[in-house]
Amino acid sequence: MTRLFLIFALSLFACAAQAQTVYKCVEAGKTSYADRPCAQGASRPLPPPPAGIPLGDTMGPQGGDARTLLELEKARIAREKAQEKEGRVQIRQAKAMQAQRKKCDKLRLRHKWAEEDLARTVRGPKHEAARLKLRRQAEALAVECPA
Repeated sequence: MTRLFLIFALSLFACAAQAQTVYKCVEAGKTSYADRPCAQGASRPLPPPPAGIPLGDTMGPQGGDARTLLELEKARIAREKAQEKEGRVQIRQAKAMQAQRKKCDKLRLRHKWAEEDLARTVRGPKHEAARLKLRRQAEALAVECPA
């Protein structure tokens, strides 16, 4: 929002400051424009626009038209929101995949234990119960984790 205000203010005073030198200041990675060199950071004077060309043409779409600035700002905000939403969707998908993997690992472990229980039992009613448990574990594993 500050950048938008700065651009708007520069466009209002651009006609009056046309003959003055404008300095582009870069401080801590932030760029600003001023009529004096920067106290700290890198500054460099910008050349005045060529004579005969209207000022609005030299500034491009960031120049004088406030509606264009608002449209550009709205488009930027919409892009940022879309990127944030995409990031949240990816995080949600990653969590869901992790939960599914954990569930499948748990089912595989139960299936393995059921196989071990079946191998330990001797013929009789306990053996039949272990075989039924193993079959049910295998079916649950096949339904939940087909791969």
